[in-house]
Amino acid sequence: MSETPSQNRSKTLQAGSRLFRAVALDRAAVDEAARTVTVAFSSEMPYERYWGREILDHSPTSVRLGRLAGGGPLLMDHDARDHVGVIESVEIGADRVGRAVVRFGRSARAEEVFRDVLDGIRRNVSVGYIIHKAVLVESDGDIDTYRVTDWEPFEISLVAVPADPTVGVGRAAEASPVIEIIEEKRAMSQPPLNEQDLETRGAEAERRRVADLIAIGEQFKRYGAERLAAEAIRAGTSVDAFRAKLMEHIATHPMPTAEIGLSDREARQFSLVRLLNALANPEDRRAREAAAFEFECSRAVADKMGRAPKGVFVPYDVLKRDLNVGTPTAGGHLVATNLLAQDFIELLRNAMVLDRLGVRMLTGLVGNIAIPRQTGGAAAYWVTEGGAPTESQQAFDQVAMSPKTVAAFTDLSRKLLLQASIDVEAFVRQDLATTLGLELERAAINGAGAGAEPRGVLNTTGIGDVAGGANGAAPTWAHIVELETDVAVANAAVGNLAYLSNAKVRGKLKQTEKATGTAQFVWEKGAQPGEGEMNGYLAAMTNAVPSNLTKGTSTGVCSAILFGNWADLVIGLWGGLDVLVNPYILSGTGAVRVEVYQDADIALRHPESFSAMKDALTS
Repeated sequence: MSETPSQNRSKTLQAGSRLFRAVALDRAAVDEAARTVTVAFSSEMPYERYWGREILDHSPTSVRLGRLAGGGPLLMDHDARDHVGVIESVEIGADRVGRAVVRFGRSARAEEVFRDVLDGIRRNVSVGYIIHKAVLVESDGDIDTYRVTDWEPFEISLVAVPADPTVGVGRAAEASPVIEIIEEKRAMSQPPLNEQDLETRGAEAERRRVADLIAIGEQFKRYGAERLAAEAIRAGTSVDAFRAKLMEHIATHPMPTAEIGLSDREARQFSLVRLLNALANPEDRRAREAAAFEFECSRAVADKMGRAPKGVFVPYDVLKRDLNVGTPTAGGHLVATNLLAQDFIELLRNAMVLDRLGVRMLTGLVGNIAIPRQTGGAAAYWVTEGGAPTESQQAFDQVAMSPKTVAAFTDLSRKLLLQASIDVEAFVRQDLATTLGLELERAAINGAGAGAEPRGVLNTTGIGDVAGGANGAAPTWAHIVELETDVAVANAAVGNLAYLSNAKVRGKLKQTEKATGTAQFVWEKGAQPGEGEMNGYLAAMTNAVPSNLTKGTSTGVCSAILFGNWADLVIGLWGGLDVLVNPYILSGTGAVRVEVYQDADIALRHPESFSAMKDALTS
């Protein structure tokens, strides 16, 4: 007996189809403090598909809620690489409507999306689900109605596609909604592919794979990624597997630097004092001849950097050298001494409290850099016997850094520059490093991110926020604990964790008891001189942390307190040091002004690794 069209369709209806329905957000169901949104994501309203009419059965035995209830993802546009939150809870109500509470993360991307939800810019939500079993319940001419008796929602997404306004966040779904399909990755019923179709699709997929690998190789060519991409193309490696391999490769291969290849002897021969003396006395032929080697090195740096200096470049090879050699050079320019003086880069580090907290410093960089970071990982699922887990992928993005110029100056006497001993050399370098280091530290903590200035931790979107009050408040033990909790809730409480504030806050917290009458104070004595301890973590102090912030009526008197994983704060230094001597600005005083220019940038690998209180009152 021949089959009717309806019978044929019911037999070809395939399980495992992935489908999507969109609904609308309601701002009234948003809890801003908890960063949660309640959404009604499904109902039993019939939906017309090309293979028939679909009804999602909402009896308790028909809906598999395990994936969502187990902390399912909140995505953007169904993109597993754009993960902005987590599903806190899910249920099927007595009204046969599926509802979920979703919580937004604290990453910069999640904060951006959450603010758009609060502002009513992002209004639509979509649920992705898999059909495991559907039953043909009615045939009316050419229209068949299927009741989906076994289906599984696996993610909820915010989408830009307009959706039905009667079902969404906070809606009761009393009216019958018309739910739109926004994507169909695999149809429930479709004709089998012939061999030519399969070959065409395979060729298209291969072209996309090759194009993606070539693009990634080009983007990270400074790490030798082009060669790795060519190997991956030949080996048939997937794009995601290649990204993971590239991350491992970058972690074990240093970045190209601005070194010009000086030997240890040549680096020791370079004299910063001799160079400054020549710049301060441009008409003195003997001074310029004495500094011929230094000027030659500057030209080599300029060639490698591809730009001219404002004055002269000090090579990176020299900035990282050790000055503990007590042997005079052939020209007798250095007086023998056993003074131990660290290299300029170490002096720069020592000038910053941040170095003791474990910040990452990338030195000797060339060109713009992009640091890959993983933003999402593979997911684990419980599966039945013979079942297969849903495919999931790691997600990556980049932290971009590009050179911005920081300048500082110090005044030195002409007679000092005529000296030629290692201790004078060390003094000059220490003075320049301290001047430069203090400004780098200020920018890393509170840089505005406007114009040529990098953005510091306090002004980065996505860090945690602990508020004292409408007009600020004196910091308490509860505030200190809340700073730590913010970072821990974001799963970022790992690495070089420490507190940082200024002298005013330190003085205040040394007098603030954890609880009244206990004689146990918030800021306790640390293991090292000048350091403290709070809540079991290192507490450091620098007046680069601002004490002139404003909150409500407390104008210019609020201080900041920070807590975080300081290894996620990255300070990059490009090339060598650009030195310019101005002998005219202090004319008649017997001194010259030495200006130093350093290309640098600052970035946070993960903003959620930090939390800050910006309204602490100390008086």
